[in-house]
Amino acid sequence: MKHTISSAHINKNKLSEIAFQVTELELSEDAKQRILKGRKYLDEKYGAMEAPTAYGINTGFGSLCDTRIELQDIEKLQKNLIISHACGAGKPVPKEIIRIMLFCKIQSLSYGHSGVSIEVVERLIFFFNNNLLPVIYEQGSLGASGDLAPLAHMALPLLGLGEIYIDNEVRDASALKSNYGVEPLNLKSKEGLALINGTQFMLAYAIYGLLKAEQLWNWSHITASLSIDGFNCSLSPFLPQSHLIRPHAGQLESAQLLLDLLDGSEIAQDAKDNVQDPYSFRCVPQVHGASKDTLNFVTKTIVTELNSVTDNPNVFPDSDEVISAGNFHGQPLALALDYMAIALSEIANISERRTFQLMSGKRGLSSFLVHNPGLNSGMMIMQYTAASIVSKNKSLANPSSTDSIVSSNGQEDHVSMGANAAVKLYELLDNCQTVLGIELIAGAESLSFRKKQTSPFLKRIVNSLRDYVSQLDEDRIMYSDIKAARIFLEETKIDF
Repeated sequence: MKHTISSAHINKNKLSEIAFQVTELELSEDAKQRILKGRKYLDEKYGAMEAPTAYGINTGFGSLCDTRIELQDIEKLQKNLIISHACGAGKPVPKEIIRIMLFCKIQSLSYGHSGVSIEVVERLIFFFNNNLLPVIYEQGSLGASGDLAPLAHMALPLLGLGEIYIDNEVRDASALKSNYGVEPLNLKSKEGLALINGTQFMLAYAIYGLLKAEQLWNWSHITASLSIDGFNCSLSPFLPQSHLIRPHAGQLESAQLLLDLLDGSEIAQDAKDNVQDPYSFRCVPQVHGASKDTLNFVTKTIVTELNSVTDNPNVFPDSDEVISAGNFHGQPLALALDYMAIALSEIANISERRTFQLMSGKRGLSSFLVHNPGLNSGMMIMQYTAASIVSKNKSLANPSSTDSIVSSNGQEDHVSMGANAAVKLYELLDNCQTVLGIELIAGAESLSFRKKQTSPFLKRIVNSLRDYVSQLDEDRIMYSDIKAARIFLEETKIDF
């Protein structure tokens, strides 16, 4: 699928296409003209010895902002910036995140307020279109003054430096010349700064996280519905009357979704002996719904950020201004990333509690959902695994955005730490998928102890799952079942 870079507003639906389906980018004519206009303005205003002083164009960076750089050193200044800031550490960033980073940087530069040449943007597009992904590392960004270290690693291959994935192998970026005939770029004034200033590292993780989180939110209602029938719960807590008198949008949506998923269930319609169900079943709309309201808030932040210019300084040719401000500060994303982590941590938290209840041997279920318990331990330790992961998530959900460490000799004295929030969200989402996979296995197994049938939709889910995870008759090695359930969740996209 091809996508044309333009100033047209990118909404969430388009965002999903770009993140997972688009394989080719191109610049619209309008985008080309904006880029050319911004670059021409910089060349004309700052291309002479007597040019006025402007941060990052003919000065040093950070606390060195008062150091004037001579015209003959401008290109060296930009190269020095990239190579000196490529100080990443830790694990390599996943490739799916790098692709989104490339797109986000291209989109931001295309508005023409960054002052880069069209050659820089087209080279980034060449990387995207040929799946040439710079090797980037997780650690190094403070989430303000831009995602400096990771974006510097993204920019290195433009100079023929650093590392890059070619045919899924890590290669020295010098191979671009021999393999693709690509010459290293000589960066002009401000171009290095435009490349490494910005929130694209945080934003790429946020985009991936949001799209993943929405899939997990959908799946959490399927796993909850299986558990609700498996534990022989009442449908009355999901009826609209209770939710209309506390009409949070997410709560209303969650309650209706549960009713829809359980529509036609003989188990749900059967008379109940139990007066009330545990909170982890009865309060699904309140808990899941609050997480959905969080995702709706986060969506607005992410969409706004994607349709923005986040480097510094910004170029305004029409008003003859170069303004040094702070759009690189990641606070909006840092808060959103932390909020999303908390919301998804709670989805996993309540899921584990339902799994725990299904293991209890109550309401006609065998202990640990296995025949002949005692001789067989059944799914006992699957719940342990879920509990361990949920505990880890509670640590990962601690906010990063409440921290700040002074840097650059005090010039950059408040930072967002949004990059740390981004990286740990990625791990938390993966953990959430595992916990939901465990509940999916337990919920499906619990239905085998029921004489009556669940809903037609849920039966189709269970039948499909059986191609990945067979029914449990006696003890067997089960780590492969968890892995298979995770794959099932990943491969089966759910849209409500």
